[in-house]
Amino acid sequence: MSTRMRNLLALALFWVSLSGSPSAATLGAARTEIPPAVAGALKALAIPPSAVAIYVREVGAAAPRLSINAARPMNPASVMKLVTTYTALGMLGPAYTLRTEIYADAPAGSGVLAGNLYIRGGGDPKLTFEQFWLLLRQLRAQGIRDIEGDLVLDRSIFQVAPAGEAAFDDQPLRPYNVGPDALLVGFKAIRLNLTPDPAARTVRLITEPQPTNLDVVNRIRLGNNGCGDWKEGLRADLTRHADRFRLVVTGSYSASCGQKDWLLGVMPHELYVRGIFEELWRELGGSIKGGVRDGAVPNDARLLAAMESPPLAEVVRDINKFSNNVMARQLFLTLGLESGKRPASPSDAALAVRDWLNAHGLAFPELVLENGSGLSRQERVDAESLGRLLQSAWKSPLMPEFVASLPLAAIDGTMRKRFNGNGAAGQMHIKTGTLDGVKAIAGYVLDRNGRNQAVVFIINHPNAQAGQAAQDALLQWVYEGGR
Repeated sequence: MSTRMRNLLALALFWVSLSGSPSAATLGAARTEIPPAVAGALKALAIPPSAVAIYVREVGAAAPRLSINAARPMNPASVMKLVTTYTALGMLGPAYTLRTEIYADAPAGSGVLAGNLYIRGGGDPKLTFEQFWLLLRQLRAQGIRDIEGDLVLDRSIFQVAPAGEAAFDDQPLRPYNVGPDALLVGFKAIRLNLTPDPAARTVRLITEPQPTNLDVVNRIRLGNNGCGDWKEGLRADLTRHADRFRLVVTGSYSASCGQKDWLLGVMPHELYVRGIFEELWRELGGSIKGGVRDGAVPNDARLLAAMESPPLAEVVRDINKFSNNVMARQLFLTLGLESGKRPASPSDAALAVRDWLNAHGLAFPELVLENGSGLSRQERVDAESLGRLLQSAWKSPLMPEFVASLPLAAIDGTMRKRFNGNGAAGQMHIKTGTLDGVKAIAGYVLDRNGRNQAVVFIINHPNAQAGQAAQDALLQWVYEGGR
């Protein structure tokens, strides 16, 4: 062997010694057999290999190290939020904000606005109860106290079907079913605080916020059984009489549960805004004589107050960490709006996403988008496409914002209770997704060898709900180096 060949061989062995055994991706061969621990977990759950899609690829590698059914279109549940949020960061930038504005069509004198008050929704996905209160304080700071006309809501930038919160799973009061709206306030939700009072043999119920057009009736009995899944013992029924609503809460709540909060999505958007506006305006010492209606802000109306949303990087973090559906749906429609469509519909948003992906080398022909949140029975994408998206995001200047938005194993978000006490804790940024019949994960694992691995695992099967064990086994396998 020549001296030159000996030197080249020594150099090759040196690099192998630094990096460990070459991975399948390094060698260009993708493994097509499910790792034994994962296969065993799937078998125990009676989930056949044909019902799963897996894609594992080292960041920057030319080929995957593991690919199982990766080209098969699957329902990804909330993992679809990765498509929406990465596209949004790319299209709009991490500092992008949305704006809610208040106008008047008449002058105000001696504390009286002799006309209508207009609120123009800008699609802010995080206009919380507290932020709305600060917005109204701006009005009071200008000396306005009494409003003679109507409260007019300009919600015209989005074109969405009438709220059908019961359509997905017949659970219209669950917050994850709240639909998008140009003027989304407080996620259209109320918080019921339940506190057992054993001495009085009652359960105290405090509602926050308290829309003026909502009556809450507490008929909860105090129980003495274990806490367990405490919401299963409760029931909430909402009825409407004209423009007023009545929420009756019944069932049993165990004293052992202590204090708990129960979030519910209530009332149509425009009536929820009316109730919240009246509640806060009265607390601020104001009054309004007119009603509430939809309408456009006149061209000659005067701007009185405005509130900016948090920057997009913060919005994306909330969406991915906590899998917030309505925030994702708001952002999805905003993509349609920023592509030039007004009002923007879900189909406009889907086209905007597809166009941006195509322009950035991410053509996903199998992609089906309904609302961009994954709360859908129609949405589809394959594991390889999600893996390519993860690769693209890692190489992007937006990588820090995107990766930091994903739940961190054993630390926060929807991964907070997984891998606790495990060496992999804090080493995985993973987005999760769950629907009936769907269990999905996608994100990044920093393995024991210091390599970053993009991982996707989707299960579409009636037993998918129990699939976490199999998915955790894959994540552990990847973390251990895939041996």
